Amino acid sequence: MSHVHDDFHVEPIPGLPENLPPGERILWQGSPLWWELGKQVFHIRAVAVYFAVLILWRAGVRLDATDSVAAAFITILSLAPLALIGLGLFALLAYLSSRTTIYTITNRRVVLRIGIALPTSFNIPFTVVAAAGLCVRTGGSGDIPLKLTCKSRIGYGNLWPHARPWRFRSPEPMLRAIPDAGHVADLLGSALQAALPAGAKSTKAALAQPESAPRSAAAGAPSCELVQTP
Repeated sequence: MSHVHDDFHVEPIPGLPENLPPGERILWQGSPLWWELGKQVFHIRAVAVYFAVLILWRAGVRLDATDSVAAAFITILSLAPLALIGLGLFALLAYLSSRTTIYTITNRRVVLRIGIALPTSFNIPFTVVAAAGLCVRTGGSGDIPLKLTCKSRIGYGNLWPHARPWRFRSPEPMLRAIPDAGHVADLLGSALQAALPAGAKSTKAALAQPESAPRSAAAGAPSCELVQTP
């Protein structure tokens, strides 16, 4: 069951819309690194290159037309603030997305509290997690996408940017741009393994091979319908 909650006026535990039930405990909490979100989600580096090429092209055209270095320099000065404003807006979006996001892993589920203007939480029980992937980048940060077994999926638009890119038909929630992703993946793999029925396939293998055959959900596992709560 994927449980949606959008009231964060009184969070009993940061990142969680309600107190944990007896027997459940938090294993890890964290948020995305905003500069990694800026690079991976908002493509700040590509945007910076685009503005640089555009400004240099306009300056070159002005220099060719006027044969004046001063005129070309004025063109650069006139366009540079627009480029800085654009890059600043993307950086601000990445920063706000990081500040308003909390990922939580317990011994029973993964919780994504996401959203800048309209915060929402998604509770993803281990019983509907088919496999977990891992992508580690330079510096140790990375992404952990979750493949779900249930037929009812969480909408890609509801998850973005906390969704695996290009998985539109079968969206995969993703812990994105988290620090020390390898350690978090090991922790999640151990928790998923502990939640497996006896004799089930090792979740650590699924972590190493995210595209492998999905692990079957436990008997009686709830569906993945979204339930709106007041």
